[in-house]
Amino acid sequence: MDAFLDRLISLALEEDLGAAGDITTDALIPVDAQGTAELIAKERLVIAGLDAFARVFERVDPSSKVELLTRDGQEVQPKGLVARVRGSMRGLLTAERTALNIVQRTSGMATMAQQVMAAVRGTKLRILDTRKTSPGMRSLSKLAVKAGGAFNHRFGLFDGVLIKDNHIAAVGGSVREALRRARTNAPQLVKIEIEVTNLDQLAAALEEGADVVMLDNMDDEQIRRAVELTGGRIPLEVSGGITLERLPRLAKLGVDFVSMGALTHSARAMDLSLEIVQAH
Repeated sequence: MDAFLDRLISLALEEDLGAAGDITTDALIPVDAQGTAELIAKERLVIAGLDAFARVFERVDPSSKVELLTRDGQEVQPKGLVARVRGSMRGLLTAERTALNIVQRTSGMATMAQQVMAAVRGTKLRILDTRKTSPGMRSLSKLAVKAGGAFNHRFGLFDGVLIKDNHIAAVGGSVREALRRARTNAPQLVKIEIEVTNLDQLAAALEEGADVVMLDNMDDEQIRRAVELTGGRIPLEVSGGITLERLPRLAKLGVDFVSMGALTHSARAMDLSLEIVQAH
């Protein structure tokens, strides 16, 4: 996580500063000017990404001091004070946008995660994220989802077998063949999940011993029949066409997991601002 985050921050700052640096700040602010800035929530949100927020300032100005007044996963009300940063005024102004870009997006994911989990409170259903993350931001995104109370699916291609429709197509269109190859060639202690789009494929997956089945883009009636056919033998995950309004219905149908790409690819960036409150 630390290595990924450091590389992401380096790339983001390089993108923003280019070869010339912050020419506006350099033109206006003396090198020795110091200041204090506060991170303030402009709306109700669940905060996430505070470690990354702090690291941006520390990268730009190693002498800066970041005081975190909240913690990841904490609900913050409008006008709530989230963090305070002290350091060189040049560092504060130069780091501002990169730090905000990160914390606004991760807080959006955490806030959405809290909303979807609230929709299924009191049920066994768990809401999972996916690999549909902005390149380079997967670690931050998945930590944000957890901060909001939802759950992580596999991190990447390396830590779980998930046979998707294109994998099945690539082995001739056979669910059975795909599962047989996975059983033969995948690491023995790794669970094997397969995506199916109809009940015939589900029956084949059950007979071939899949560990988990993902029901892709099925309507509620198809899902009800899939739960009945499975009879609790293995966990069922639902994916595709998931909305906040649909979640309570899916919980009542008895599935175990719902995966939502929207948690990381469509969460709205939350409104936070960094305000200079002292200059000297």
